[in-house]
Amino acid sequence: MPTHYDGPECQTLALDTLIKLTRATNSLTARIARHNTFHDLTETQFGTLEALYHLGPMSQTEICGKLLKSGGNTTLVVDNLEKHGLVARHRDEHDRRVIMVDLTDDGRELISSIFPTHAAVVADEMSVLTPEEQLQLGALCKKLGKGQVCPTAATTTNTHASVRGSTPAD
Repeated sequence: MPTHYDGPECQTLALDTLIKLTRATNSLTARIARHNTFHDLTETQFGTLEALYHLGPMSQTEICGKLLKSGGNTTLVVDNLEKHGLVARHRDEHDRRVIMVDLTDDGRELISSIFPTHAAVVADEMSVLTPEEQLQLGALCKKLGKGQVCPTAATTTNTHASVRGSTPAD
């Protein structure tokens, strides 16, 4: 369903695109969740274990950055993973102010046993797109995530400038 907002074309296009992106993400996430690939973990707990599994020990701040979660949320997630014996905290040996998080043997065993199934389910769900389309979508998502403005779009339409609070040139 497109937006019902009756505004400038650049705004309705942006809103319609956001609606499609959000619905696609929600739909894909729901389909993946139906496969129960996270086991009894939350999505954020799974993401934390996966990041530690593939990237090694990290500070909680680094985990926040990887998962795009707040510090408070990450602390709670790590607390719960630690209570279940899946991660352990320790001070960084080079900077004692930093608390590092690492997988325990149980955590490593769990994520290594469930991640391959998760990866296969994700690959299956993404297979509706060709490899080229997946690369294109990835590049577009990266660009959107970084907030990069397309130089040609900024110079060809004055409506983009007005949306950002500037006044168009006469």
